[in-house]
Amino acid sequence: QVQPVESGGGSVQSGGSLRLSCTASRNTKCNYDMNWYRQAPGKEREFVSSIDDDGSTKYADSVKGRFTISQDSAKNTVNLQMNSLKPEDTAMYYCKKIELCGDSDMGTYWGRGTQVTVSS
Repeated sequence: QVQPVESGGGSVQSGGSLRLSCTASRNTKCNYDMNWYRQAPGKEREFVSSIDDDGSTKYADSVKGRFTISQDSAKNTVNLQMNSLKPEDTAMYYCKKIELCGDSDMGTYWGRGTQVTVSS
Protein backbone atom coordinates (compact mmCIF):
# COMPACT_ATOMS: atom_id res chain seq x y z
CA GLN A 1 0.00 0.00 0.00
CA VAL A 2 1.07 3.57 -0.63
CA GLN A 3 0.19 4.89 2.81
CA PRO A 4 2.20 3.37 5.67
CA VAL A 5 0.25 1.45 8.28
CA GLU A 6 1.49 1.27 11.86
CA SER A 7 0.70 -1.34 14.46
CA GLY A 8 1.94 -2.56 17.83
CA GLY A 9 1.10 0.35 20.10
CA GLY A 10 -0.35 -0.12 23.55
CA SER A 11 0.02 0.60 27.24
CA VAL A 12 2.94 -0.66 29.32
CA GLN A 13 4.56 0.11 32.63
CA SER A 14 7.85 1.90 32.94
CA GLY A 15 10.70 -0.44 32.02
CA GLY A 16 8.55 -2.52 29.71
CA SER A 17 8.89 -3.15 25.99
CA LEU A 18 6.86 -2.75 22.84
CA ARG A 19 7.54 -3.42 19.19
CA LEU A 20 6.00 -1.18 16.58
CA SER A 21 5.66 -2.18 12.95
CA CYS A 22 5.19 -0.12 9.81
CA THR A 23 4.17 -1.71 6.54
CA ALA A 24 4.27 0.09 3.20
CA SER A 25 4.56 -0.74 -0.48
CA ARG A 26 7.73 -0.14 -2.47
CA ASN A 27 8.69 0.51 -6.07
CA THR A 28 11.85 -1.23 -7.27
CA LYS A 29 12.78 1.86 -9.27
CA CYS A 30 12.76 4.07 -6.20
CA ASN A 31 14.79 4.53 -3.05
CA TYR A 32 13.28 4.84 0.38
CA ASP A 33 13.96 6.38 3.73
CA MET A 34 11.73 5.02 6.47
CA ASN A 35 11.25 7.08 9.59
CA TRP A 36 9.59 6.97 12.97
CA TYR A 37 8.36 10.19 14.55
CA ARG A 38 6.41 10.77 17.72
CA GLN A 39 4.27 13.53 19.12
CA ALA A 40 3.08 14.00 22.67
CA PRO A 41 0.21 16.34 23.60
CA GLY A 42 1.36 19.94 23.66
CA LYS A 43 4.70 19.14 22.05
CA GLU A 44 6.05 19.32 18.55
CA ARG A 45 6.46 16.22 16.47
CA GLU A 46 9.98 14.89 16.89
CA PHE A 47 12.23 12.51 15.03
CA VAL A 48 12.80 9.14 16.67
CA SER A 49 14.66 6.89 14.25
CA SER A 50 15.22 6.14 10.58
CA ILE A 51 16.60 3.52 8.24
CA ASP A 52 17.44 3.79 4.55
CA ASP A 53 17.77 1.23 1.75
CA ASP A 54 21.44 0.72 2.58
CA GLY A 55 20.55 -0.23 6.14
CA SER A 56 21.99 2.93 7.63
CA THR A 57 20.23 3.84 10.86
CA LYS A 58 19.83 6.98 12.92
CA TYR A 59 18.44 7.57 16.39
CA ALA A 60 17.41 10.53 18.43
CA ASP A 61 19.64 10.97 21.46
CA SER A 62 16.69 10.38 23.76
CA VAL A 63 16.21 6.80 22.53
CA LYS A 64 19.75 5.64 21.80
CA GLY A 65 20.56 2.37 23.51
CA ARG A 66 16.88 1.64 24.14
CA PHE A 67 15.24 1.58 20.70
CA THR A 68 16.30 -0.46 17.68
CA ILE A 69 15.03 0.05 14.15
CA SER A 70 15.13 -2.75 11.59
CA GLN A 71 13.49 -3.94 8.39
CA ASP A 72 12.70 -7.29 6.84
CA SER A 73 14.52 -8.70 3.82
CA ALA A 74 11.95 -7.34 1.37
CA LYS A 75 12.02 -3.96 3.13
CA ASN A 76 8.24 -3.85 3.17
CA THR A 77 8.08 -3.80 6.95
CA VAL A 78 10.02 -1.61 9.35
CA ASN A 79 10.09 -2.41 13.04
CA LEU A 80 10.91 -0.31 16.06
CA GLN A 81 11.82 -2.37 19.09
CA MET A 82 11.39 -0.22 22.18
CA ASN A 83 12.95 -1.42 25.43
CA SER A 84 13.32 0.17 28.85
CA LEU A 85 10.37 2.41 28.12
CA LYS A 86 9.93 5.57 30.14
CA PRO A 87 6.89 7.75 30.75
CA GLU A 88 8.60 10.36 28.57
CA ASP A 89 8.18 7.96 25.63
CA THR A 90 4.41 8.33 25.80
CA ALA A 91 3.27 9.70 22.45
CA MET A 92 1.56 8.96 19.20
CA TYR A 93 4.11 7.24 17.00
CA TYR A 94 4.01 7.85 13.26
CA CYS A 95 5.68 6.09 10.38
CA LYS A 96 6.88 8.31 7.52
CA LYS A 97 7.90 6.96 4.14
CA ILE A 98 10.06 9.15 1.92
CA GLU A 99 10.06 7.94 -1.68
CA LEU A 100 12.78 9.08 -4.06
CA CYS A 101 12.26 8.19 -7.72
CA GLY A 102 14.35 9.55 -10.56
CA ASP A 103 16.24 12.82 -10.49
CA SER A 104 13.51 15.10 -9.15
CA ASP A 105 10.64 13.01 -7.89
CA MET A 106 9.99 12.87 -4.16
CA GLY A 107 6.97 11.81 -2.20
CA THR A 108 6.29 11.76 1.51
CA TYR A 109 3.65 9.54 3.05
CA TRP A 110 2.52 9.47 6.67
CA GLY A 111 0.73 6.75 8.55
CA ARG A 112 -2.15 7.57 10.88
CA GLY A 113 -0.14 6.67 13.97
CA THR A 114 -0.23 4.22 16.84
CA GLN A 115 -0.49 5.25 20.48
CA VAL A 116 2.17 4.31 23.02
CA THR A 117 1.46 4.96 26.68
CA VAL A 118 4.01 4.29 29.41
CA SER A 119 2.89 4.54 33.02
CA SER A 120 5.03 4.90 36.14
